[in-house]
Amino acid sequence: MNSNIYKAHIALLGANLIYGANYIIAKGIMPGKINPNAFVFIRLACCVVLFWSIKFLFVKEKVERKDFLRLALCGLIGAAANMLFFFHGINLTSPIDASIIMTATPVIVLIFSFLILKERITKNKLIGIFIGGVGALILILYGNTASGTSSLLGNLFVLFNATCYGLYLVIVKTLMKKYNAITVISWMFLFGLLFIFPFTLNDFTNTNFDTFTINTYLVIGYVVIFTTFFAYLFNVYALNYVTPSVTSSYIYLQPVISFIMVSLYAYILMKDKYAHDINLVKILSCLLVVIGVYIISKTPKKLA
Repeated sequence: MNSNIYKAHIALLGANLIYGANYIIAKGIMPGKINPNAFVFIRLACCVVLFWSIKFLFVKEKVERKDFLRLALCGLIGAAANMLFFFHGINLTSPIDASIIMTATPVIVLIFSFLILKERITKNKLIGIFIGGVGALILILYGNTASGTSSLLGNLFVLFNATCYGLYLVIVKTLMKKYNAITVISWMFLFGLLFIFPFTLNDFTNTNFDTFTINTYLVIGYVVIFTTFFAYLFNVYALNYVTPSVTSSYIYLQPVISFIMVSLYAYILMKDKYAHDINLVKILSCLLVVIGVYIISKTPKKLA
């Protein structure tokens, strides 16, 4: 494994550690402190400022007119729809349910990669996805027994989020071969903000910021700086060196991280409502998930 591919895997690990923690962190202030629509508006608006500031300072690159439609599509599915479905989903369902459902993404990516990029489906990918999928399926069956926090509608929203994210990973790959990552993300987030603007502005302006605590601002800061800014950068950097299916396979780590976070909330922070989600079956299932990720990612994909 050459150094660039090694760094790509480190970036994917970092991004999915951030995503895994995000399920329970973001849920903590919704809907009590902020509406999901308002949260998405803040997330996109702040990141448009961050990414475009970097672009103006360091990346002097123009986009060809013919590529704006593809960038707009990435903005629609990779930013607008992706974030709206996720925040409304996590607002309604449990963090573990949401992180488990997201493990459908590698299968979705494989299908879109086969249809759009004509990417070969290797035995390694199938074995890894099968093992990780078995672990995820066990977690899904157990997750459905959780009391009080699961929601069919919320789970459907998260599934739609996974579908949007999987299609985005495939479509953005072609742009990453042509443009700098900052250029792609800047335009994608700008289009995403334009798409969600009419649907979220009213909720944002009606938000009662006087009720915000330091914890509220810390959660919003985590979502903006880490879950969006750094995680998106890590993912697009990795897409320069690995395929979309390898990138998506790291999503199998998210239930593991979510499980660890729930354990911390239940036993360290004494949040009793999360204690029922923790048992031996889920621990063993998470181990299967980790093994699946390892099998998918251990062998370099390019054999020119």
